[in-house]
Amino acid sequence: MLLALLILLLMAGGIASGFLARVSHAACRWLALITVTIAFAIIVSVWIDEGLSMTQTDSWLRDLYIPWIPSFGIAFHLAMDGLSLLMLALTFFLGILAVLVSWKEIQYRVGFFHFNLLWVVAGITGVFLTMDLFLFYFFWEVMLIPMYFLIGIWGHENKQYAAYKFFIFTQASGLLMLLSILALYFIHGEQTGIYSFDYFSILGTTLSPETGRWLMFGFLIAFIVKLPVVPLHTWLPDAHTEAPTAGSLLLAGLLLKTGAYGLIRFVLPIFPEASASIAPVAMLLGVVGILYGAMQAYSQTDFKRLVAYTSVSHMGFIMLGVFAFNELAMQGVVMQMITHGISTGALFVIAGVLYERIHTRDILRMGGMWKKVPFMGTVAMIFVMASLGLPGLGNFVAEFMTLIGAWQANKLFTIIATAGLVFATAYSLRIMQKVFLGKNIEGHSMTDLSLREKFILVPLCVVIIWLGLFPQQVINAARPTVANSMHAKNHTAIHQEAQTNHVKYTSAFTLEKGGSHEHE
Repeated sequence: MLLALLILLLMAGGIASGFLARVSHAACRWLALITVTIAFAIIVSVWIDEGLSMTQTDSWLRDLYIPWIPSFGIAFHLAMDGLSLLMLALTFFLGILAVLVSWKEIQYRVGFFHFNLLWVVAGITGVFLTMDLFLFYFFWEVMLIPMYFLIGIWGHENKQYAAYKFFIFTQASGLLMLLSILALYFIHGEQTGIYSFDYFSILGTTLSPETGRWLMFGFLIAFIVKLPVVPLHTWLPDAHTEAPTAGSLLLAGLLLKTGAYGLIRFVLPIFPEASASIAPVAMLLGVVGILYGAMQAYSQTDFKRLVAYTSVSHMGFIMLGVFAFNELAMQGVVMQMITHGISTGALFVIAGVLYERIHTRDILRMGGMWKKVPFMGTVAMIFVMASLGLPGLGNFVAEFMTLIGAWQANKLFTIIATAGLVFATAYSLRIMQKVFLGKNIEGHSMTDLSLREKFILVPLCVVIIWLGLFPQQVINAARPTVANSMHAKNHTAIHQEAQTNHVKYTSAFTLEKGGSHEHE
């Protein structure tokens, strides 16, 4: 029941924090922090229990199958593999920092804020764990609505516009995914006589090329809007710019990764032929995103909007790598999901810290701050260097693996994408020049990072350096999932394994009454 406990813990913690705020805002914050910390400790313990080297070939580490609405084939089916483990570790790590970064920033409706924050994290946790498509859509919506409130209530000047835009884009694309899920449900039921939303059963569904292509587009649009991919990216800069610092941290670090996760977990394995047929177009969109996002980032004067466009550029590498259809590129994608969450999340934290002190995000009104805040400047330099792909930091490993893998699929697109690294250098160095170097035009007087802020940013520095120097543990953890995703074209073998697993889950549930267990 460990997997269900994670979700229930976060939801219960959110509700309790909301009520506790009526008594004490400090107690509400501490409860939220303790809740996410416990969830993080659970995931770390699982990782240690499985062995930090993660050298086993079995991709599934934990599994829970509880029939929910059997008459409709809906089950509370949660499972964790190496990819899920990595994403949950990132989720709870950034969740802790999101609570800390909002400690002083959020001063009104504190209980409702922490309720929404923990429910966003709970929804993301469900997305990374669920193996039932109906339940997947449920958690997809759970993480959407609280984020809408985080932006719309605690955001900046144009928060309502940004919140509405975020909601409309993600909700509309999510409805297309729901239609595809229902179509798969009925097609599978007609073929087998068993109507089920179970992921492993759906994998064995035989689809005609035309049907597979249309159903794939339902999933694909939902995921590339959340990623986001140009030209469906326009909600992201507005949402990031207007969101509170914790909202931007969760958006950049986690919500965008659910789109990448969906591509790896659902689009490629369920629709392998349809995915292969659109691979050149998808890789082209990735290359366009890399270049367009980088050029837009360089032209921005709003610090948060600049960092938002760097996300558009970095997410282009994910599209390029996923549809390169080889394991090296896919490993680069997994690394990019993690390293981008760390580095870009840290830049949003720095933007928030600066805004608290000088009450502006305009980089043209900044400058010469290194002498006043040397510790902050040093930390910012680390993450700016990570963003441009400096060797020794995690982003370099991610982008290098992605490009080497993409080279095997399309040399022209890879060459063009590599030019994006030059633009990344330009916008990254512009951040340092405009914010921390040059002259202090406005005469801002400010203090360096507080102990709480150091406690947020220093661990991020340690992680991004560790990922750059010792990436093998992440690569080992993701390897079984990546291999399964790449070899999903053998529908017969997948179908046989899915049926075996499904019987095993049901039998185990009968014997153990819903207890968690491992399977191969």
